[in-house]
Amino acid sequence: MPSPSAPTLSSVAERAGVSRATAGRVLAGYGRVSDAARDAVLRAASELAYVPNQAARSLVTRRAGSVALVVVEPVERFFADSYFPLVLSGAQSQLAEREVQLVLVVLSTERERERFERYARGGHVDGAIMVSVHGPDPLPQHLRDAGIPVVLSGRPYDEASTVPFVSADNVGGARTATRHLLERGCRRVVTVAGPMDMRVGQERLDGFRAELRGQRRRYGAGLAEVGDFTVDGGRAATLTLLERWPDLDGVFAANDLMAAGALQALSAAGRSVPGQVRVVGFDDAPLAAAATPPLTTVRQPVVAMGRELARMVLALVDGAAQVEDVVVPTELVERATS
Repeated sequence: MPSPSAPTLSSVAERAGVSRATAGRVLAGYGRVSDAARDAVLRAASELAYVPNQAARSLVTRRAGSVALVVVEPVERFFADSYFPLVLSGAQSQLAEREVQLVLVVLSTERERERFERYARGGHVDGAIMVSVHGPDPLPQHLRDAGIPVVLSGRPYDEASTVPFVSADNVGGARTATRHLLERGCRRVVTVAGPMDMRVGQERLDGFRAELRGQRRRYGAGLAEVGDFTVDGGRAATLTLLERWPDLDGVFAANDLMAAGALQALSAAGRSVPGQVRVVGFDDAPLAAAATPPLTTVRQPVVAMGRELARMVLALVDGAAQVEDVVVPTELVERATS
């Protein structure tokens, strides 16, 4: 309970010359009020050093004041891949502008998934941003069925899904990477593909395949080896491709972690980069510029994508019937590996 001298919502409203309901809407950040009323309430709250009671606010607005960023991966993968912290950074900055708390959730097991679903259904979050969803995962639809707004990082696996998303132009970026290798004179170009239970993996393989065919190069399934978006996965896939194609001279890896693994495999096999083999990654993760040699890669604006995901989920929380899917362009960043 506030002390007798502590300012209340009523005292803020009285000083601002507005109703208590109007003051409540301004301080909760929802509903329509005039600019003059908003300015008066914010000025009064500042003068009185009024601090809203979040629990009381939630009773009035029926909002938790928080959004979950849900990463569907093992915890060790979250900390190993800079993609996730960059998405989190962008989302956090956008949510902070609205004074909405970000709740990070990493789901590694079925039990954790069930616990989070109960937590979300219990009204503890107003919406969810889901990252790295694999296959026909039912969780996004379960949350939507419970009335919780959901947006996805990346296209949904199910093409019929209506869950809104933010994605990079994965097909176009993969085509650019493949074209770059061909224009550098590579004659045997292979790819370390991403997981096929994710649309991002499928799309980057589609782009690789489309560019080869567009350049009138023969594509065969043996030119691709599926990895798991990790350094170890990239190294193992590249070793397999080297056994299959001893004459390979170009590698497109579907993310930078796998490209780093490819560099390790090529070094272990005595292949110089870029002298004998050229390598291109995807993401422009921080490790790309720090790799040895520095990695040519396709840049996607991950922080900006995180901001866009937060903007979309907030629009849905605010009552928008729908939001438009967003596909952002990519660009090639040339460094020493090509």
